[in-house]
Amino acid sequence: MNPEDFEHDNRVPSELLVPGPEVAPVSAPTAPVPGATPIPPLPEVAGAPSVSEATPTLDDEPLRVCDYTGESDAPCEEPARVRHWSSAAVVTGASLGAVVGGILVAGGMVWALGLVPGVTPLKATQGAVPVSTQATVTISAKGTALEVPEAVANKVVPSVVNITTYASRTDQFSGQTKTLETANGSGVIIRQDGYILTNYHVIEGADRVSVTVGVEDKTATVVGVDATTDLAVIKIEGTGYPAVEIGRSNDLRVGQFVMAIGSPFGLDKTVTSGIISALQRSEQVRDGANSSTTYANLIQTDAAINPGNSGGALVDATGKLVGINTLIQSPSGEVGAAQSAGIGFAIPVDFASSIAEQLITDGKASHAYLGVSTQTVDEEVAQLYQLPVKSGAFVAFVQPGGPSDVAKLKRGDIITRIGDTAITGVADVFAATRLHKIGDTLPVELVRADQKLTLQVTLGSDTSR
Repeated sequence: MNPEDFEHDNRVPSELLVPGPEVAPVSAPTAPVPGATPIPPLPEVAGAPSVSEATPTLDDEPLRVCDYTGESDAPCEEPARVRHWSSAAVVTGASLGAVVGGILVAGGMVWALGLVPGVTPLKATQGAVPVSTQATVTISAKGTALEVPEAVANKVVPSVVNITTYASRTDQFSGQTKTLETANGSGVIIRQDGYILTNYHVIEGADRVSVTVGVEDKTATVVGVDATTDLAVIKIEGTGYPAVEIGRSNDLRVGQFVMAIGSPFGLDKTVTSGIISALQRSEQVRDGANSSTTYANLIQTDAAINPGNSGGALVDATGKLVGINTLIQSPSGEVGAAQSAGIGFAIPVDFASSIAEQLITDGKASHAYLGVSTQTVDEEVAQLYQLPVKSGAFVAFVQPGGPSDVAKLKRGDIITRIGDTAITGVADVFAATRLHKIGDTLPVELVRADQKLTLQVTLGSDTSR
Protein backbone atom coordinates (compact mmCIF):
# COMPACT_ATOMS: atom_id res chain seq x y z
CA MET A 1 0.00 0.00 0.00
CA ASN A 2 1.32 3.35 -1.02
CA PRO A 3 1.44 6.26 1.38
CA GLU A 4 -0.79 8.25 -0.99
CA ASP A 5 -3.57 5.76 -0.27
CA PHE A 6 -3.86 7.17 3.26
CA GLU A 7 -6.00 10.23 3.83
CA HIS A 8 -4.09 12.73 5.87
CA ASP A 9 -5.90 14.40 8.84
CA ASN A 10 -5.03 18.08 9.19
CA ARG A 11 -6.61 18.49 12.69
CA VAL A 12 -4.43 19.47 15.65
CA PRO A 13 -3.56 16.74 18.13
CA SER A 14 -5.80 18.12 20.85
CA GLU A 15 -8.82 17.79 18.59
CA LEU A 16 -7.86 14.28 17.75
CA LEU A 17 -7.67 13.25 21.39
CA VAL A 18 -11.03 14.63 22.53
CA PRO A 19 -13.32 11.62 22.91
CA GLY A 20 -16.81 11.89 21.48
CA PRO A 21 -19.88 10.53 23.07
CA GLU A 22 -20.15 6.76 23.28
CA VAL A 23 -16.97 6.23 21.19
CA ALA A 24 -14.82 3.26 22.11
CA PRO A 25 -11.14 3.93 22.54
CA VAL A 26 -8.94 3.03 19.56
CA SER A 27 -6.13 0.61 20.27
CA ALA A 28 -2.67 1.56 19.11
CA PRO A 29 -1.23 -0.83 16.39
CA THR A 30 1.22 -3.29 17.74
CA ALA A 31 3.40 -3.37 14.59
CA PRO A 32 4.04 -1.11 11.66
CA VAL A 33 2.35 -1.75 8.45
CA PRO A 34 4.78 -3.20 5.89
CA GLY A 35 5.84 -0.75 3.23
CA ALA A 36 4.20 2.26 5.02
CA THR A 37 6.17 5.36 5.70
CA PRO A 38 6.06 6.17 9.39
CA ILE A 39 4.70 9.57 10.50
CA PRO A 40 7.43 11.50 12.17
CA PRO A 41 6.67 12.72 15.71
CA LEU A 42 5.60 16.34 16.21
CA PRO A 43 8.35 18.59 17.36
CA GLU A 44 8.06 19.76 20.94
CA VAL A 45 7.57 23.48 21.49
CA ALA A 46 9.48 24.94 24.39
CA GLY A 47 7.16 25.78 27.26
CA ALA A 48 4.10 24.13 25.74
CA PRO A 49 2.31 21.46 27.72
CA SER A 50 2.60 17.92 26.71
CA VAL A 51 -0.27 16.19 24.97
CA SER A 52 -1.20 14.28 28.06
CA GLU A 53 -1.20 17.44 30.19
CA ALA A 54 -3.38 19.41 27.71
CA THR A 55 -6.05 16.80 27.47
CA PRO A 56 -9.29 18.29 28.92
CA THR A 57 -11.91 16.30 30.81
CA LEU A 58 -15.71 16.51 30.98
CA ASP A 59 -15.52 18.24 34.34
CA ASP A 60 -13.29 20.98 32.95
CA GLU A 61 -15.48 21.97 30.01
CA PRO A 62 -18.68 24.12 30.42
CA LEU A 63 -21.90 22.25 29.77
CA ARG A 64 -23.79 23.10 26.69
CA VAL A 65 -27.25 24.59 26.91
CA CYS A 66 -30.05 22.04 26.69
CA ASP A 67 -32.11 22.35 23.55
CA TYR A 68 -34.60 19.56 24.41
CA THR A 69 -34.59 18.21 20.84
CA GLY A 70 -33.92 14.66 22.05
CA GLU A 71 -31.06 14.11 19.62
CA SER A 72 -28.38 13.81 22.30
CA ASP A 73 -28.06 12.28 25.75
CA ALA A 74 -25.02 14.33 26.71
CA PRO A 75 -25.19 16.37 29.92
CA CYS A 76 -26.45 19.91 29.39
CA GLU A 77 -27.33 23.05 31.37
CA GLU A 78 -30.81 24.55 31.85
CA PRO A 79 -31.20 27.74 29.82
CA ALA A 80 -31.23 31.00 31.85
CA ARG A 81 -34.77 32.31 32.58
CA VAL A 82 -35.38 35.90 31.56
CA ARG A 83 -37.88 37.72 33.77
CA HIS A 84 -40.21 40.28 32.25
CA TRP A 85 -41.88 42.81 34.69
CA SER A 86 -45.33 44.18 33.94
CA SER A 87 -45.91 47.98 33.92
CA ALA A 88 -48.32 47.66 36.88
CA ALA A 89 -45.65 45.97 38.98
CA VAL A 90 -43.14 48.68 38.08
CA VAL A 91 -45.58 51.49 39.06
CA THR A 92 -46.53 49.72 42.32
CA GLY A 93 -42.92 49.23 43.29
CA ALA A 94 -42.05 52.85 42.54
CA SER A 95 -45.02 54.09 44.58
CA LEU A 96 -44.11 51.96 47.58
CA GLY A 97 -40.54 53.19 47.36
CA ALA A 98 -41.68 56.83 47.28
CA VAL A 99 -43.98 56.35 50.30
CA VAL A 100 -41.30 54.60 52.35
CA GLY A 101 -38.78 57.25 51.40
CA GLY A 102 -41.17 60.06 52.37
CA ILE A 103 -41.84 58.44 55.75
CA LEU A 104 -38.13 58.10 56.42
CA VAL A 105 -37.47 61.74 55.47
CA ALA A 106 -40.40 63.03 57.60
CA GLY A 107 -39.27 60.92 60.55
CA GLY A 108 -35.78 62.31 60.22
CA MET A 109 -37.09 65.89 60.22
CA VAL A 110 -39.29 65.26 63.28
CA TRP A 111 -36.34 63.75 65.13
CA ALA A 112 -33.99 66.51 64.04
CA LEU A 113 -36.38 69.25 65.18
CA GLY A 114 -37.03 67.57 68.53
CA LEU A 115 -40.79 67.30 68.02
CA VAL A 116 -40.99 63.86 69.60
CA PRO A 117 -41.47 64.04 73.40
CA GLY A 118 -38.37 62.86 75.22
CA VAL A 119 -36.16 63.14 72.12
CA THR A 120 -33.40 65.75 72.12
CA PRO A 121 -33.25 67.77 68.89
CA LEU A 122 -30.08 68.19 66.88
CA LYS A 123 -27.76 70.77 68.36
CA ALA A 124 -26.32 73.54 66.27
CA THR A 125 -22.70 73.08 65.33
CA GLN A 126 -20.11 75.48 66.56
CA GLY A 127 -20.09 78.72 64.69
CA ALA A 128 -23.78 78.55 63.70
CA VAL A 129 -25.90 81.64 64.35
CA PRO A 130 -28.43 80.86 67.16
CA VAL A 131 -32.10 81.52 66.51
CA SER A 132 -33.50 84.19 68.83
CA THR A 133 -36.40 83.14 71.09
CA GLN A 134 -38.83 85.17 73.16
CA ALA A 135 -37.88 85.31 76.83
CA THR A 136 -40.29 83.66 79.25
CA VAL A 137 -41.46 86.09 81.93
CA THR A 138 -41.78 84.44 85.31
CA ILE A 139 -42.67 85.63 88.78
CA SER A 140 -41.93 84.12 92.14
CA ALA A 141 -44.85 82.39 93.82
CA LYS A 142 -44.07 80.72 97.13
CA GLY A 143 -40.41 80.56 96.19
CA THR A 144 -40.94 78.66 92.93
CA ALA A 145 -40.28 80.12 89.47
CA LEU A 146 -43.22 79.16 87.27
CA GLU A 147 -44.84 80.23 84.07
CA VAL A 148 -46.81 83.47 84.48
CA PRO A 149 -50.40 82.09 84.55
CA GLU A 150 -49.53 79.29 86.94
CA ALA A 151 -47.52 81.56 89.21
CA VAL A 152 -50.25 84.20 89.29
CA ALA A 153 -52.88 81.56 90.08
CA ASN A 154 -50.78 80.14 92.92
CA LYS A 155 -50.31 83.60 94.34
CA VAL A 156 -53.82 85.05 94.01
CA VAL A 157 -56.30 82.15 94.26
CA PRO A 158 -55.97 81.85 98.09
CA SER A 159 -56.94 85.54 98.38
CA VAL A 160 -60.23 85.19 96.46
CA VAL A 161 -63.25 83.81 98.30
CA ASN A 162 -66.65 82.45 97.34
CA ILE A 163 -69.65 84.36 98.72
CA THR A 164 -73.11 82.85 99.15
CA THR A 165 -76.06 84.94 100.34
CA TYR A 166 -79.26 83.81 102.01
CA ALA A 167 -82.56 85.57 102.56
CA SER A 168 -85.68 84.75 104.52
CA ARG A 169 -88.80 84.25 102.44
CA THR A 170 -92.35 83.68 103.64
CA ASP A 171 -94.42 81.10 101.81
CA GLN A 172 -97.63 82.85 100.76
CA PHE A 173 -99.62 79.63 101.00
CA SER A 174 -98.34 78.09 104.23
CA GLY A 175 -97.20 81.28 105.94
CA GLN A 176 -93.94 79.58 106.93
CA THR A 177 -90.66 81.44 106.75
CA LYS A 178 -87.79 79.74 105.00
CA THR A 179 -84.18 80.72 104.49
CA LEU A 180 -83.20 80.36 100.85
CA GLU A 181 -79.96 80.78 98.97
CA THR A 182 -80.39 83.90 96.88
CA ALA A 183 -77.11 84.71 95.19
CA ASN A 184 -73.55 83.61 94.59
CA GLY A 185 -70.53 85.80 94.01
CA SER A 186 -66.89 86.42 94.82
CA GLY A 187 -64.80 88.62 97.07
CA VAL A 188 -61.16 89.61 97.58
CA ILE A 189 -59.37 89.54 100.93
CA ILE A 190 -57.74 92.97 101.25
CA ARG A 191 -56.52 92.69 104.86
CA GLN A 192 -55.10 89.82 106.85
CA ASP A 193 -57.60 90.50 109.66
CA GLY A 194 -60.52 89.35 107.48
CA TYR A 195 -61.71 92.41 105.52
CA ILE A 196 -63.13 91.44 102.12
CA LEU A 197 -63.96 93.76 99.19
CA THR A 198 -66.83 92.78 96.90
CA ASN A 199 -69.67 94.25 94.83
CA TYR A 200 -72.70 95.70 96.54
CA HIS A 201 -75.05 93.82 94.21
CA VAL A 202 -73.55 90.50 95.43
CA ILE A 203 -74.84 91.02 98.99
CA GLU A 204 -77.76 93.34 98.26
CA GLY A 205 -80.88 92.28 100.20
CA ALA A 206 -79.10 89.42 102.01
CA ASP A 207 -80.08 88.38 105.55
CA ARG A 208 -76.98 86.23 105.94
CA VAL A 209 -73.66 86.18 104.11
CA SER A 210 -71.48 83.06 104.06
CA VAL A 211 -67.86 83.12 102.92
CA THR A 212 -65.85 80.08 101.85
CA VAL A 213 -62.17 80.48 102.67
CA GLY A 214 -60.23 77.47 101.45
CA VAL A 215 -62.53 74.63 102.47
CA GLU A 216 -64.06 76.37 105.48
CA ASP A 217 -67.37 78.27 105.50
CA LYS A 218 -67.55 81.36 107.71
CA THR A 219 -70.37 83.80 108.42
CA ALA A 220 -69.50 87.37 107.45
CA THR A 221 -70.75 90.68 108.75
CA VAL A 222 -71.41 93.69 106.53
CA VAL A 223 -69.03 96.56 107.34
CA GLY A 224 -70.35 99.11 104.84
CA VAL A 225 -71.88 99.46 101.40
CA ASP A 226 -71.85 102.12 98.67
CA ALA A 227 -74.68 101.57 96.22
CA THR A 228 -73.64 104.42 93.92
CA THR A 229 -70.31 102.75 93.17
CA ASP A 230 -71.54 99.14 93.59
CA LEU A 231 -68.90 98.35 96.23
CA ALA A 232 -69.17 96.78 99.69
CA VAL A 233 -66.86 95.56 102.44
CA ILE A 234 -67.62 92.52 104.61
CA LYS A 235 -65.57 90.91 107.39
CA ILE A 236 -64.94 87.42 108.76
CA GLU A 237 -63.53 86.67 112.18
CA GLY A 238 -59.90 85.64 112.55
CA THR A 239 -56.47 86.79 111.45
CA GLY A 240 -53.66 85.60 109.23
CA TYR A 241 -55.72 85.44 106.05
CA PRO A 242 -53.85 85.66 102.70
CA ALA A 243 -54.48 89.26 101.67
CA VAL A 244 -54.08 90.18 98.02
CA GLU A 245 -51.29 92.51 96.90
CA ILE A 246 -52.79 95.84 95.79
CA GLY A 247 -51.55 97.21 92.46
CA ARG A 248 -52.26 100.40 90.49
CA SER A 249 -54.90 100.84 87.82
CA ASN A 250 -53.70 104.25 86.63
CA ASP A 251 -50.67 102.56 85.03
CA LEU A 252 -52.67 100.03 83.00
CA ARG A 253 -52.30 99.85 79.21
CA VAL A 254 -54.55 98.46 76.51
CA GLY A 255 -53.31 95.01 75.49
CA GLN A 256 -51.79 94.28 78.89
CA PHE A 257 -52.09 90.70 80.20
CA VAL A 258 -54.62 90.16 83.00
CA MET A 259 -56.28 87.24 84.79
CA ALA A 260 -59.72 86.99 86.39
CA ILE A 261 -60.28 84.86 89.50
CA GLY A 262 -63.67 84.13 91.03
CA SER A 263 -66.60 81.73 91.37
CA PRO A 264 -68.59 81.75 88.11
CA PHE A 265 -71.83 79.78 88.55
CA GLY A 266 -70.57 78.78 92.01
CA LEU A 267 -67.37 77.15 90.68
CA ASP A 268 -64.94 78.67 93.16
CA LYS A 269 -61.24 79.22 92.43
CA THR A 270 -61.87 79.52 88.69
CA VAL A 271 -59.06 81.26 86.79
CA THR A 272 -59.35 82.80 83.31
CA SER A 273 -56.97 85.00 81.36
CA GLY A 274 -57.04 87.67 78.68
CA ILE A 275 -55.96 91.22 78.02
CA ILE A 276 -57.14 94.71 78.77
CA SER A 277 -59.38 95.54 75.82
CA ALA A 278 -60.10 99.19 76.67
CA LEU A 279 -59.94 101.71 79.51
CA GLN A 280 -62.28 104.36 80.94
CA ARG A 281 -65.47 102.72 79.76
CA SER A 282 -68.55 104.56 81.06
CA GLU A 283 -72.29 104.77 80.39
CA GLN A 284 -72.82 101.41 82.08
CA VAL A 285 -75.91 101.56 84.29
CA ARG A 286 -77.23 98.92 86.69
CA ASP A 287 -80.68 99.06 88.22
CA GLY A 288 -80.83 97.14 91.48
CA ALA A 289 -83.71 96.24 93.77
CA ASN A 290 -83.35 99.38 95.87
CA SER A 291 -80.78 101.46 94.01
CA SER A 292 -79.18 102.21 90.66
CA THR A 293 -75.53 102.62 89.79
CA THR A 294 -73.87 104.58 87.02
CA TYR A 295 -70.42 103.15 86.36
CA ALA A 296 -67.56 105.28 85.15
CA ASN A 297 -63.98 104.69 84.02
CA LEU A 298 -64.32 100.90 83.96
CA ILE A 299 -61.62 98.50 82.75
CA GLN A 300 -62.77 96.37 79.82
CA THR A 301 -61.29 92.88 79.44
CA ASP A 302 -61.81 89.80 77.31
CA ALA A 303 -60.93 87.44 80.18
CA ALA A 304 -64.00 85.24 80.65
CA ILE A 305 -66.31 86.74 83.30
CA ASN A 306 -69.64 85.08 84.07
CA PRO A 307 -72.37 85.36 86.72
CA GLY A 308 -70.66 84.61 90.02
CA ASN A 309 -67.42 86.39 89.06
CA SER A 310 -68.81 89.65 90.46
CA GLY A 311 -66.64 90.93 93.29
CA GLY A 312 -63.69 88.79 92.21
CA ALA A 313 -60.17 89.85 91.34
CA LEU A 314 -58.71 91.16 88.11
CA VAL A 315 -54.91 90.94 88.46
CA ASP A 316 -51.89 91.73 86.32
CA ALA A 317 -48.94 89.52 85.34
CA THR A 318 -47.29 90.10 88.72
CA GLY A 319 -50.36 88.95 90.66
CA LYS A 320 -51.31 92.43 91.85
CA LEU A 321 -54.96 93.48 92.12
CA VAL A 322 -55.88 96.03 89.43
CA GLY A 323 -59.68 95.79 89.41
CA ILE A 324 -62.85 94.30 90.90
CA ASN A 325 -64.81 92.30 88.32
CA THR A 326 -68.32 93.75 88.16
CA LEU A 327 -70.21 93.64 84.86
CA ILE A 328 -70.45 91.72 81.60
CA GLN A 329 -71.91 92.65 78.26
CA SER A 330 -74.05 89.62 77.45
CA PRO A 331 -76.36 88.71 74.57
CA SER A 332 -78.34 86.47 76.92
CA GLY A 333 -81.86 87.40 75.81
CA GLU A 334 -83.67 84.20 74.90
CA VAL A 335 -80.86 81.82 75.84
CA GLY A 336 -81.34 82.26 79.57
CA ALA A 337 -78.77 83.45 82.11
CA ALA A 338 -76.19 86.02 81.15
CA GLN A 339 -73.05 84.48 79.69
CA SER A 340 -69.57 85.67 78.84
CA ALA A 341 -69.24 87.18 75.39
CA GLY A 342 -65.65 88.28 75.86
CA ILE A 343 -66.70 91.72 77.09
CA GLY A 344 -66.31 92.16 80.85
CA PHE A 345 -65.83 95.21 83.04
CA ALA A 346 -63.98 95.81 86.30
CA ILE A 347 -63.90 98.76 88.70
CA PRO A 348 -60.35 100.19 88.79
CA VAL A 349 -58.54 99.31 92.01
CA ASP A 350 -57.35 102.88 92.64
CA PHE A 351 -60.96 103.97 92.97
CA ALA A 352 -62.23 100.77 94.61
CA SER A 353 -59.57 100.74 97.31
CA SER A 354 -60.28 104.37 98.24
CA ILE A 355 -63.97 103.55 98.67
CA ALA A 356 -63.06 100.45 100.69
CA GLU A 357 -60.91 102.49 103.07
CA GLN A 358 -63.80 104.88 103.66
CA LEU A 359 -66.23 102.03 104.30
CA ILE A 360 -63.85 100.41 106.79
CA THR A 361 -63.19 103.71 108.58
CA ASP A 362 -66.60 105.39 108.46
CA GLY A 363 -69.02 102.72 107.30
CA LYS A 364 -69.94 104.94 104.36
CA ALA A 365 -68.25 106.60 101.38
CA SER A 366 -68.29 110.07 99.92
CA HIS A 367 -67.44 111.08 96.38
CA ALA A 368 -66.23 114.11 94.49
CA TYR A 369 -69.14 116.31 93.58
CA LEU A 370 -69.49 118.95 90.82
CA GLY A 371 -72.99 120.17 91.75
CA VAL A 372 -74.73 120.29 88.36
CA SER A 373 -77.33 118.34 86.43
CA THR A 374 -76.62 118.05 82.69
CA GLN A 375 -78.06 116.82 79.42
CA THR A 376 -76.16 115.41 76.45
CA VAL A 377 -75.65 117.64 73.42
CA ASP A 378 -74.95 115.81 70.16
CA GLU A 379 -74.75 117.06 66.59
CA GLU A 380 -78.47 116.60 65.97
CA VAL A 381 -79.45 118.58 69.07
CA ALA A 382 -76.91 121.27 68.21
CA GLN A 383 -78.40 121.73 64.75
CA LEU A 384 -81.97 121.69 66.09
CA TYR A 385 -81.31 124.47 68.62
CA GLN A 386 -78.60 126.20 66.59
CA LEU A 387 -76.04 125.79 69.34
CA PRO A 388 -72.47 127.04 68.87
CA VAL A 389 -70.98 123.57 69.55
CA LYS A 390 -71.41 120.10 68.06
CA SER A 391 -71.16 118.18 71.36
CA GLY A 392 -70.98 118.74 75.09
CA ALA A 393 -73.06 118.70 78.27
CA PHE A 394 -75.85 121.26 78.64
CA VAL A 395 -76.19 122.56 82.22
CA ALA A 396 -79.85 122.12 83.13
CA PHE A 397 -79.53 122.76 86.88
CA VAL A 398 -76.93 124.22 89.26
CA GLN A 399 -77.04 123.09 92.90
CA PRO A 400 -77.39 126.20 95.07
CA GLY A 401 -74.29 126.59 97.21
CA GLY A 402 -72.58 123.71 95.44
CA PRO A 403 -69.08 123.73 93.85
CA SER A 404 -70.34 124.85 90.43
CA ASP A 405 -72.52 127.59 91.92
CA VAL A 406 -69.52 128.90 93.84
CA ALA A 407 -67.47 128.87 90.59
CA LYS A 408 -70.23 130.91 88.82
CA LEU A 409 -71.50 128.26 86.37
CA LYS A 410 -74.99 129.07 85.09
CA ARG A 411 -77.94 127.24 83.69
CA GLY A 412 -77.63 127.15 79.89
CA ASP A 413 -73.84 126.81 79.87
CA ILE A 414 -72.46 124.01 77.70
CA ILE A 415 -69.50 122.22 79.29
CA THR A 416 -66.95 121.02 76.71
CA ARG A 417 -64.00 119.96 78.92
CA ILE A 418 -63.30 119.12 82.58
CA GLY A 419 -59.61 118.90 83.42
CA ASP A 420 -58.02 116.69 80.75
CA THR A 421 -61.30 115.03 79.74
CA ALA A 422 -63.23 116.14 76.65
CA ILE A 423 -66.96 116.25 77.39
CA THR A 424 -69.39 114.86 74.82
CA GLY A 425 -72.27 114.00 77.14
CA VAL A 426 -73.60 113.35 80.64
CA ALA A 427 -71.50 110.23 81.18
CA ASP A 428 -68.30 112.16 80.56
CA VAL A 429 -69.18 114.70 83.26
CA PHE A 430 -69.75 111.92 85.76
CA ALA A 431 -66.58 110.05 84.74
CA ALA A 432 -64.37 113.14 84.78
CA THR A 433 -65.57 114.05 88.25
CA ARG A 434 -65.00 110.52 89.62
CA LEU A 435 -61.43 110.58 88.32
CA HIS A 436 -60.59 113.14 90.98
CA LYS A 437 -60.79 113.47 94.73
CA ILE A 438 -62.77 115.75 97.00
CA GLY A 439 -61.00 119.10 97.24
CA ASP A 440 -59.30 118.94 93.81
CA THR A 441 -59.57 122.13 91.74
CA LEU A 442 -60.23 121.59 88.04
CA PRO A 443 -60.43 123.89 85.01
CA VAL A 444 -63.90 123.64 83.42
CA GLU A 445 -64.19 124.86 79.83
CA LEU A 446 -67.63 125.94 78.64
CA VAL A 447 -69.52 127.93 76.04
CA ARG A 448 -71.92 130.65 77.23
CA ALA A 449 -73.92 132.17 74.41
CA ASP A 450 -71.17 133.04 71.94
CA GLN A 451 -68.34 133.18 74.49
CA LYS A 452 -65.81 130.52 75.51
CA LEU A 453 -64.98 130.56 79.20
CA THR A 454 -62.72 128.61 81.57
CA LEU A 455 -63.77 128.50 85.24
CA GLN A 456 -61.94 126.92 88.18
CA VAL A 457 -64.15 124.54 90.17
CA THR A 458 -63.14 122.98 93.50
CA LEU A 459 -64.86 119.63 93.88
CA GLY A 460 -66.98 119.11 96.96
CA SER A 461 -68.40 116.05 98.70
CA ASP A 462 -71.71 114.52 97.69
CA THR A 463 -72.48 113.88 101.36
CA SER A 464 -72.86 117.62 101.87
CA ARG A 465 -75.76 117.92 99.43
